[in-house]
Amino acid sequence: MSARLSSHALFSKTGFGRPCGFAGLRRVLNGVFLLAAAQLASTELASGQATERVAVNPPVANIERLSPRVGAPAPTAAGAPPRAAPVAGGEAVINLNIQYTDARIYNPGLNQYDSVKLRSYRDVREVEAPKVPFVAPTIEIDPGETVRITLNNDKLPADPRCPPTNPDVNNPNCFNRTNLHAHGLWVSPAGNSDNVLLSINQGVSFQYEYNLPPDHPAGIYWYHPHRHGSTALQVSSGMAGVLIVRGNRPPGPDGHGDIDTLLRNGDGTKYRERVILLQQIQYACRDANGQIKQDANGLYICASTDVGGIEGYDQFGPTTWRKSGRYTSINGEVIPTFAGARAGAIERWRVVHAGVRDTVNLQFKKMRANADPYAVVAAPQQEDWVTRNCPGNDLLPQFAVAADGLTRSQIVERSTSTLQPGYREDMLVVFPEAGDYCVLDGAAPATSTVNSQAKSRQLLGKVSVVAGAAVADPKAYVQAQLIAAADSFMPLSARQKVRNDLTNDLRLDSFVPHAAIADNDIKPPQRQAKFEIGAAGFQINGNPYKPDRIDQLLPLGGIEEWKLSTVNAFGHPFHIHVNPFQIAKIINDTTGEDVSLSGDADEPQYANLKGVWKDTLFIRQGYTAYVYTRYRRYIGDFVLHCHILDHEDQGMMQNVRIGIPDGTGGIAAAHHNH
Repeated sequence: MSARLSSHALFSKTGFGRPCGFAGLRRVLNGVFLLAAAQLASTELASGQATERVAVNPPVANIERLSPRVGAPAPTAAGAPPRAAPVAGGEAVINLNIQYTDARIYNPGLNQYDSVKLRSYRDVREVEAPKVPFVAPTIEIDPGETVRITLNNDKLPADPRCPPTNPDVNNPNCFNRTNLHAHGLWVSPAGNSDNVLLSINQGVSFQYEYNLPPDHPAGIYWYHPHRHGSTALQVSSGMAGVLIVRGNRPPGPDGHGDIDTLLRNGDGTKYRERVILLQQIQYACRDANGQIKQDANGLYICASTDVGGIEGYDQFGPTTWRKSGRYTSINGEVIPTFAGARAGAIERWRVVHAGVRDTVNLQFKKMRANADPYAVVAAPQQEDWVTRNCPGNDLLPQFAVAADGLTRSQIVERSTSTLQPGYREDMLVVFPEAGDYCVLDGAAPATSTVNSQAKSRQLLGKVSVVAGAAVADPKAYVQAQLIAAADSFMPLSARQKVRNDLTNDLRLDSFVPHAAIADNDIKPPQRQAKFEIGAAGFQINGNPYKPDRIDQLLPLGGIEEWKLSTVNAFGHPFHIHVNPFQIAKIINDTTGEDVSLSGDADEPQYANLKGVWKDTLFIRQGYTAYVYTRYRRYIGDFVLHCHILDHEDQGMMQNVRIGIPDGTGGIAAAHHNH
């Protein structure tokens, strides 16, 4: 990460380091820094801003159910419960308002809270604004449930600029019109299901209905607006929430179960679950002429009387996130502390990248005792702080269990989890000893980020770990704990297989939700999605988005290969709705090497992706990805697009239709039954 803060942004204290008063202001660089720090300390004392921000899981949505949720009873050491049948016929009802919310967001660059007015999702039963208003409630549902989500768009004001006089649909527009996308859910794209081709205008309430099939994969997904022309603006305002499909189906001899049934402590309780929503809320303050206020270095500034907002697409672009000086927030908090961790206790971190404009390289590293208060000046000082206070080269191992909500066939040990916009990652983390740990956003070259700009390390937060069991070999420890869980909680019919797989380098074959696609399963043609920013704007396969054109016509029941590439230096996260895809290979175009197994020196984020199921994949220039997919169960129209959402709003999207084969090699025309 590079210079994000102006020269006057000299010091911030976030509660890290020594706990007493302002004795921690001992490490300043010169007399000027001392003066600035003292001034900020005075302000902090007066405003109470020294309070440490704590990262807690997002609030769980108020869900009305017509009947209680039905699940398997908690397993006991005597053995697992009988295989639970998925719940069918139950209904989960959620009611959300869309409205402006006035609140404050911590700005570590100036050690102050900035006032903001942003669009947000709010539960209709809320009387007062929540403490962290720009994190939508987490929706927890079960396979087989019918989920009804009502959006009430009756509180946003009418936009006099809408409908736009410019007929170009790829010119962002109508910022108070919206809709809803259940990102990653395997449900119908038609009618009032996961239909992103609708527009819910001001004054309108609309109920979405997602009929989850009984065999829907358990996993972590998310929801956000997806109306073409306003998607990026609304998502970056904080309109995003986690959506978790809970699983209680243990594996059987002839079927795959939910990983949730395995991830348990010795007493049968679930591993501690940390639900992490990463957001990039890129608010700006404007002058009387509507221009973004910036300092002499071009960085965003807000006066104490200003109210920041997100009201224009001049706030988006490859350099704007860095120039904004904003920080990736964790569950609505900037540089928070994760409390309650214990050495030797395995935790399940479930991370959703709901941001728009930055790549996050999630890392953990031991923080030195008596660390300095976190002082943010500019890129060199940020790197210096991390070097001094998160010393050494040893990163804590992470054990990746699922990608984009879908359980992997094998747990992967790694030190960095790279999250591009739209990604989700489930990983197991065990802290080997007591103390504080740095949560870092690691460095990356320009070619590996959605901004196409190199970034240095930045502190995202810290984890406070109390004494517990010391762990010398984290991988062996995690493996032993999982094998013990298999012995205690897996049904007899599957126990030995699960145990054998875990012994075989942490394989999870009994928990993969989709059967693998073999090379000889593929039928022509090969599909293509080639991203390009050219003279005609933001394009896929040479064309900007056109609402009335079907770009990909796919046969229900088909199994096909897609070739994904990008023309420009910019990388683009490819995302397609409805059906996920399996990564077949990722080719370095220069060397011809398939890097989906071990990655390469230039692009380590592609390591261990071969055979993995996902719904979003970063396509870097100079690499070509080949993925396999099935068109199962659902017909209808939906989209594929770049998940840099301002690219999507400006035309980097295609319409996709899955139709019924007509028996002659074609696909039946839509809306005809004769």
